[in-house]
Amino acid sequence: MLESLLVPTAIVALAEIGDKTQLLALILAARFRKPWPIIAGIVAATLANHAAAGAVGAWVSGFFSETVLHWILAASFTATALWTLVPDKMDDDESTARRFGPFLTTLIAFFLAEIGDKTQVATVMLAAQYPHLIMVIIGTTLGMLIANVPVVLAGNFAADKLPLTLIRRLAAAAFVVLAIVAVYSAMKSSGWVG
Repeated sequence: MLESLLVPTAIVALAEIGDKTQLLALILAARFRKPWPIIAGIVAATLANHAAAGAVGAWVSGFFSETVLHWILAASFTATALWTLVPDKMDDDESTARRFGPFLTTLIAFFLAEIGDKTQVATVMLAAQYPHLIMVIIGTTLGMLIANVPVVLAGNFAADKLPLTLIRRLAAAAFVVLAIVAVYSAMKSSGWVG
């Protein structure tokens, strides 16, 4: 059960590095200068988005064998590794932010930004892989918070100081390692390796 929490936490924290939602967190922190409503918005949006993604993943897991799920997970990690290397950009819409305030702006923006994002795809795959859906959702949400809360708290200061290219490359390398582990697990569960 602990693995259903810890692995999703680590994977989403890595996937989130340099992601558009991290850029969004930085922009919101710089604009509103109110970290706690922004953090609360991130939590609410992530829980809602990842609960839906997790439900899809749990549903999909009934259609595939453990071996096939390992192969799909390996492909997902490989794609995420490549996706991590591509910097995200985000449009800045000042009027919407002022109208809704920090919590609602964050809630809406984060929920929408996560649709089809690599962390949502990872949540689907992790929920298909691990049997404890609630732990996966909690883990993916914790991963989002680990990556985004420091950015919110640091505000503009962190944006100029972090070597994002190096961080993205290290995160991509970590996903390659995870893909290799998933390939090994797929081969082991199919009896190709002992």
